[in-house]
Amino acid sequence: MTSTMLLTEPLVLLDAGLRGTLIALLLLLSAILWRDRPRLTVVRTGIALCLGLAVQVVAATPLFEAMMPRLWQAPLVAVSVANAVLFWIFVQALFDDDFVLRPLHATLWLAVAALSGLNCAVVAGSASILTPLLMGAQRGIPLLFAALAALAAARQWRTDLVEQRRRLRAFIVITGIAYTVALLAARLGSPHGRLLGPTATADVLILLLIIATVTVKMLKLGHLDLFPLPPHQALPASGQVDTSPVDAPLSPAPKPVEHDPVEDRLVAALQSLMQEERLYRREDISLASLAARLQLPEYRVRRLINQRLGYRNFNAYINEFRLTEACTALKDPALQDLPVLSIALEAGFQSIGPFNRAFKAATGLTPTEFRKENIADS
Repeated sequence: MTSTMLLTEPLVLLDAGLRGTLIALLLLLSAILWRDRPRLTVVRTGIALCLGLAVQVVAATPLFEAMMPRLWQAPLVAVSVANAVLFWIFVQALFDDDFVLRPLHATLWLAVAALSGLNCAVVAGSASILTPLLMGAQRGIPLLFAALAALAAARQWRTDLVEQRRRLRAFIVITGIAYTVALLAARLGSPHGRLLGPTATADVLILLLIIATVTVKMLKLGHLDLFPLPPHQALPASGQVDTSPVDAPLSPAPKPVEHDPVEDRLVAALQSLMQEERLYRREDISLASLAARLQLPEYRVRRLINQRLGYRNFNAYINEFRLTEACTALKDPALQDLPVLSIALEAGFQSIGPFNRAFKAATGLTPTEFRKENIADS
């Protein structure tokens, strides 16, 4: 197959220009992500996804697919298909502040990459009875992980309090899933699964528009707001959490706002529910239930907690009260024989695992270490 059968000369130049621009933009986005938050899991997975997409852009070039031996294409195809797994991991890290990379994630990525590389190098075009099964599995992988990404996004969606960030996250997930499905459909409808002619150029143009929009929105929003520091990194150098009474939990510095008596009363009512009624102890506490108690729409409560009190995440707001109560109990010599689990449950945590993780993130110490250190000093 000659190059003229794939693309006309003007389209070749346009396609090459778009791919070069897209790769440059992906590298720029990686640099933006790396600039101030290189240790965050969401940043690292985002960079990995950008680099994986850059490989995918090269691998999907019509001339490359047509002229390079399958064995040479296999590593690039492996990375391209495994991007579906990376997207799922990135969405989890983007929406879940407590997300932790586990060996399972690396295992899934490696398994998908190995299957795709094997299919490209050996299975595709063979007469083996396993060929339809293996190729079908490869084609179903993007749909599976797109669905998993959508579920991960929906599960954590309502706890995000930053409206601009909510919209950006929604854009990333919706366009990412739509692009995955559209690309799969285009490949299934093309000879040998290759994107040819205008279809290939349209593919790279759509991806370019998505990445460009994300980059512009991130620059406008500010990556510090999109990817804030973990709680323990924002504490004073002493590494100690403020263990003042429960009615005065440590909170982020609120954003400067104009004085509004109505909103002042709403904030006072909200804080009263937390400080006096200790609503944070309830198992079913949610943004919806809190809005119902205040007789306000959810967006008003979200705005109060974010703009007036300075929190970016609803769970962080609730856990601040819970952790402050737990710290107070752990420092009390009279309660030194009370099990840590009892303290966690009394404060509103549903099990010891989430409590230990939240406590370590906030203080840099385990609850037991915190208790020993503070009881010894009293």
